[in-house]
Amino acid sequence: MVFWVYFVLNNLRGTLLPALEKVGKGFAATGLSPNFWTVVGLVIALSSAVVYGMGVEFGLIIGGILLLVSGFFDMVDGQVARVTGKTSKKGEYLDSMFDKISEVAIFLGILIGGYAEPYVVLLAITLSLLVSYARAKSDLINIKLQGIGIGERAERLLVIAIIGIIGFMDYAVVIVIIIAGITLIQRMVFTTKNIKDWSTTFGMLWQKVVMLWGNTLSRNKIIS
Repeated sequence: MVFWVYFVLNNLRGTLLPALEKVGKGFAATGLSPNFWTVVGLVIALSSAVVYGMGVEFGLIIGGILLLVSGFFDMVDGQVARVTGKTSKKGEYLDSMFDKISEVAIFLGILIGGYAEPYVVLLAITLSLLVSYARAKSDLINIKLQGIGIGERAERLLVIAIIGIIGFMDYAVVIVIIIAGITLIQRMVFTTKNIKDWSTTFGMLWQKVVMLWGNTLSRNKIIS
């Protein structure tokens, strides 16, 4: 199952991109701001978390459907921003913060609802937040990690929603742990390879300057 999920998630973004662009144009025509759709996505995600936490009958199905709808609106806000040219730092910040709030809420709902072992849920939360932290840290040094890794937030919640709907939430959380762990490693490797260590570079340049200077002095002594 894990390898099937890996294959699907690895090819999902490219397949959905053309459709998402059309959806973005449609929602942009409403005249509502990208931040509006961000808030809509957050409210629906929190509703999903509440349903999971209450452990009601058909909770996995209802919570999963709400989670899928929330994920849809989470994609809509970004597409609307790009189509309308209304991308902003404020919008990016709110989108990022609301994403983390909703993701943690979903896992807490699963934990309270008793759909998976507590230590498994906590490990999933930890790895998911580390994946996001890896991206935030890389952004600070101008290394962009968008699209790096198979288990970004959208993919992780998609696993929770779909596999949860068919009644295997405990397996869904374990799969999230696996793909989040893989993504964390992928991002650390990518960032490490692309870091420009200026201290090391400066040290090597300085050594070359000293060597050239020493060679020049030696030639001058020989000539004199």
